[in-house]
Amino acid sequence: MTIAVTAAAGQLGTLVVDALLARTSPDQIVAIIRDATKAEPLTTKGVDVRLASYDDPAALNDALAGVDKVLLISGNEMGKRAAQHQNVIDAAIAQGVDLLAYTSAPAVDTSTLPVAPEHLATEQYLATTTLPHTLLRNGWYHENYVPAIDGARQSGTVLTSAGDGRVSSAARADFAEAAAVVLTTDGPVKPVYELGGDAAWTQADLAATVSEVIGAPVTVAEVPPAEQGAILKGAGVPDVWADFAVDTDASIKNGELEVTSGDLPALLGRPTTPLVDTLRASV
Repeated sequence: MTIAVTAAAGQLGTLVVDALLARTSPDQIVAIIRDATKAEPLTTKGVDVRLASYDDPAALNDALAGVDKVLLISGNEMGKRAAQHQNVIDAAIAQGVDLLAYTSAPAVDTSTLPVAPEHLATEQYLATTTLPHTLLRNGWYHENYVPAIDGARQSGTVLTSAGDGRVSSAARADFAEAAAVVLTTDGPVKPVYELGGDAAWTQADLAATVSEVIGAPVTVAEVPPAEQGAILKGAGVPDVWADFAVDTDASIKNGELEVTSGDLPALLGRPTTPLVDTLRASV
């Protein structure tokens, strides 16, 4: 069985390849990357590295030749991702892939997250095909909150407009391991996995965790969304990312990043990594 991982040189893709190497032999793994300069760390692991951009249907078709299963890791070019993902899906269909797993986002059919529309478009396109597929709806990464450490060191606060909303984040490595488990199982897989960490935390919990990591008091600075955006932009955050943060906090306030399915620990066969462990490791 040959398993391909797209975006295999990225932060998640690299971890997926490592998780697969713990479960199968290197000659059964195809790492698809778009930048040849990033090939060496993968080739040294003995995996088959193939070059293909999400924007190049012909290269994707060649890259998926002889592949049984593929993990489509969502792209990072906002506004282009739906079309790019469709290119990968079409190549998988052309090559007769047995299973495609796609890294989506929590409950995208009802979500207001700023990343949700392109994920939903990809899911909807998959639904129109006969390609066997499973949706890995990854929750937020612990690593998304590493910047909160520097912010708290400077201001002593966690800036937010998320209210009492909870986030079931998990370590990127946990999501990677879950993907590897799904891709290497011999049994049937679920059509949808809603993936999130064991502990759903509030902004007050985040502040307490950051305080523990840096060894200094940290409090929550709860402000209205417009004020949050103005503060971020005034601090030099580009408008697009300041707006992204505000919109994400609105979704958190609505409870859209709290995942209660238990799918992630079930796939891992263990508890998920605590937030404090990932933040502590980052410093």
